Amino acid sequence: MRFLIRTRIPAEAGNKMVHDPDFLKKLEEYINRIKPEASYFMPIDGQRSMAFIVNIERNDQIPAIAEQLFQWGATVDVIPVMNFDDLKRGLQNK
Repeated sequence: MRFLIRTRIPAEAGNKMVHDPDFLKKLEEYINRIKPEASYFMPIDGQRSMAFIVNIERNDQIPAIAEQLFQWGATVDVIPVMNFDDLKRGLQNK
């Protein structure tokens, strides 16, 4: 099932992250591990934020995806999402 992993990182934690010379390497390793369909980076409510679209087959995969983000000081939301084809199939089965 497709999920949006949305993070918000408070300024203090974000400042530490971007000053870590290995941060981009760590982020790239994280992205390679979770294999997102898409990755986005943006400000949300004045905080550094990241969003990843990932496929999660089982609920027990969520901690492995979210824990590193928590360690970076992020607030993490795990939100089920659909693309248009999913929506069409769902509405046909109502």
